[in-house]
Amino acid sequence: MDWGTELWDQFDVLERHTQWGLDLLDRYVKFVKERTEVEQAYAKQLRSLVKKYLPKRPIKDDPESKFSQQQSFVQILQEVNDFAGQRELVAENLGVRVCLELTKYSQEIKQERKMHFQEGRRAQQQLENGFKQLEHSKRKFERDCREAEKAAQTAERLDQDINATKADVEKAKQQAHLRSHMAEESKNEYAAQLQRFNRDQAHFYFSQMPQIFDKLQDMDERRAARLGAGYGLLSAAELQVVPIIAKCLEGMKVAADAVDPKNDSQVLIELHKSGFARPGDVEFEDFSQPMNRAPSDSSLGTPSDGRPELRGSGRSRAMRWPFGKKNKTVVTEDFSHLPPEQQRKRLQQQLEERSRELQKEVDQREALKKMKDVYEKTPQMGDPASLEPRITETLSNIERLKLEVQKYEAWLAEAESRVLSNKGDSLGRPARPPDPPASAPPDGSSDSSTSQDNKESSGEPGPEEGQDAPIYTEFEEDFEEEPASPIGHCVAIYHFEGSSEGTISMAEGEGLSLMEEDKGDGWTRVRRKEGGEGYVPTSYLRVSLN
Repeated sequence: MDWGTELWDQFDVLERHTQWGLDLLDRYVKFVKERTEVEQAYAKQLRSLVKKYLPKRPIKDDPESKFSQQQSFVQILQEVNDFAGQRELVAENLGVRVCLELTKYSQEIKQERKMHFQEGRRAQQQLENGFKQLEHSKRKFERDCREAEKAAQTAERLDQDINATKADVEKAKQQAHLRSHMAEESKNEYAAQLQRFNRDQAHFYFSQMPQIFDKLQDMDERRAARLGAGYGLLSAAELQVVPIIAKCLEGMKVAADAVDPKNDSQVLIELHKSGFARPGDVEFEDFSQPMNRAPSDSSLGTPSDGRPELRGSGRSRAMRWPFGKKNKTVVTEDFSHLPPEQQRKRLQQQLEERSRELQKEVDQREALKKMKDVYEKTPQMGDPASLEPRITETLSNIERLKLEVQKYEAWLAEAESRVLSNKGDSLGRPARPPDPPASAPPDGSSDSSTSQDNKESSGEPGPEEGQDAPIYTEFEEDFEEEPASPIGHCVAIYHFEGSSEGTISMAEGEGLSLMEEDKGDGWTRVRRKEGGEGYVPTSYLRVSLN
């Protein structure tokens, strides 16, 4: 079925339908154009969002980048950025393959439609002109027939009139004959015009207009097919990026699964582990008894000049770590302002950087030497003397970097020894000493004096000083050399079974050599007469210093 056969008389309907098809094509192009603008705005906002939340500092300078949580978040931001790129690709494909191409095709179809309808209107105008000519010849034939009939009646009347002259009768007959001849010519002209019009009309309705309508049908079907293909491009543009978007979503899922809380906890330890030993318990110091014990350089809270510190909150040195206010530290080249473990790590990083720079300079020197040898063998390639400044500069850099490497190696060795020494001290001392036995008499004179002497000799801080005296005033305090000979003697007032690592057993009443006083953690290092050293609770001893 085609328009030329079935819709031969629906010229206006076809005109409206084809115009509606072109309007629909233009509406779809406009829709896709606005859709493209939406995609571009969406991608732009996504990229701005990603840029807003991406870390501002370089990865190597950002300690937070070492946590899996942060790494996963950065990976998700990168996947979102890639997703925005795919939205931009969708917008680009729609803009080129739909908007531009369909707009161009719409203009071509409009020109074709205009040509077809102009051809149809010309054919209609020609048929209408032929019909007008037919009507004109028909009226002329009708008029001539009436005139001929009237002339024939007049001639017949005069011929029967006895009063009419022969001349009048002859004239009337001649007029009737002329009118009859004219009517015959008008008849022949009308018949010819009618035949021509019928032929033109048959050509118009059975050949000319069906061909035009068929061309319009073909044009409209091609337009509809192209529009359908444009509909398909809308989904094709999406399907084209689906694999990449799926990878982006899969990357987000992988980033989510990559969060490792245990590893992040370990990273936090590695980043901020100071390497210090934990401070010991603050013990009670009895101010009601006179101070009889001799000062010792190894006693905590005793100045190096041997004079006992004035006790009281007004003369306390500082609050115990970590509750005291952090003093503003001065950054030093050897990172001695940092805790031991962090100092070791920073020195290790600096040493690795200097080693890489040194190797780079060495490689550059070798390359320059080879180039100089080539220039000496083939002078046309270059002047060997022109390389001397660069070689000299490279040698200077190598010497400088070697000195820096040696310097950082020395600092690193010192830092590592401090860390190891601190670890050994931390492992050697038990975590917390036990309390004295409950059976000990609380108010006995000998026990009270023993406890008093023990507290005085062990250098336990008072309440105010215990809160304010710093355990770590300087890093070097943790690495003092231990004395080779006893600094006093002591007697065990209770039995103690040393079951943990670093402790030693003692019997009640046993005499011991004092090797190291209590440093504030509740433990004192002693040596038994039969040999063997270890830590015992300070509260279990009666101490006398040399």
